[in-house]
Amino acid sequence: MAVGDYTTMENRIHLSIVVPMFNEEENVKRLYTRIAEICDGIRKPYEIVFVDDGSTDRTFNQLRETHLADKRVKVIKLRRNFGQTPAMSAGLDYANGEVVVTMDGDLQNDPADIMLLLGKIEEGYDVVSGWRADRKDKFLSRKLPSKIANWLIGRTTGIKLHDYGCSLKAYRREVIKNVELYGEMHRFIPALARRMGASIAEVKVRHHPRKYGKSKYGILRTYSVVLDLTTVNFLQRFPSNPLTFFGFFGVLCTFMGVIVGGYGVFARYALANVGESGLWLLLGTLLLVVAGQFMFLGFCSELVLKTSGVTGNRLQKDPQSRLGSSTSAG
Repeated sequence: MAVGDYTTMENRIHLSIVVPMFNEEENVKRLYTRIAEICDGIRKPYEIVFVDDGSTDRTFNQLRETHLADKRVKVIKLRRNFGQTPAMSAGLDYANGEVVVTMDGDLQNDPADIMLLLGKIEEGYDVVSGWRADRKDKFLSRKLPSKIANWLIGRTTGIKLHDYGCSLKAYRREVIKNVELYGEMHRFIPALARRMGASIAEVKVRHHPRKYGKSKYGILRTYSVVLDLTTVNFLQRFPSNPLTFFGFFGVLCTFMGVIVGGYGVFARYALANVGESGLWLLLGTLLLVVAGQFMFLGFCSELVLKTSGVTGNRLQKDPQSRLGSSTSAG
């Protein structure tokens, strides 16, 4: 369910602030007040898009009251808790601004730093990422896994950022609207944007200790990050021809299967070693079957790639099709 009106071409929005929230009832009004104070100083049209990710407390009620008091506030309520990336994706799909800023809803990001991000955007960058240089989180459960993840992501993608996990980022509309998110992919947006030729900058931002509510993240989240990192690495290496990747292993297994199977035939008829030849023939057959599976997987990947343009456009026009149906109310 979405609360708020869509922006028309005649009333172009300059800045959109997208904030996913889950059980943050104590932070809603405080965060809105601080964001509004900063954005009012810009003196350009803006909107604040809050996404209630299936909260079980009074978060949505607080957001509804905020919308009723300020029509620049848009509220999206998801049917259940989908996670930060789907919630952020829903907000990004609804955002109408020429520049889109994302941030957490726990008041640990400082809204005053929005101006730093916008300054870099005005310099000509397409993506500006915040860097929590003095992070106020627990070391073992938050900071250490983050350092490891940042190192892995940097080595894998080739994009050296200090803090991939910082939600405080700014994007040009034409960049962020062409990025599809799933899993925990929101932290990889700079890497996905680089695939489109986007220029990326990083600025130091402030980070405050959490005062209200409870953290929703833990060390177990690293598992999902590693899986998504594998996906990003694959997309970067084989963005338009996945058959090249799967075909290599298919050809390799085919070659090995022929060699092993050929030796099995030789052992049976030339060496008269029936027992040993049976094992080699079985192994050769298995290698050929695996080769066929690799090739089939490659062809399927190519088929999905060729049709993904249509699917991607449909999801972009109807973001709730993958999150639950939505209705609009003024």
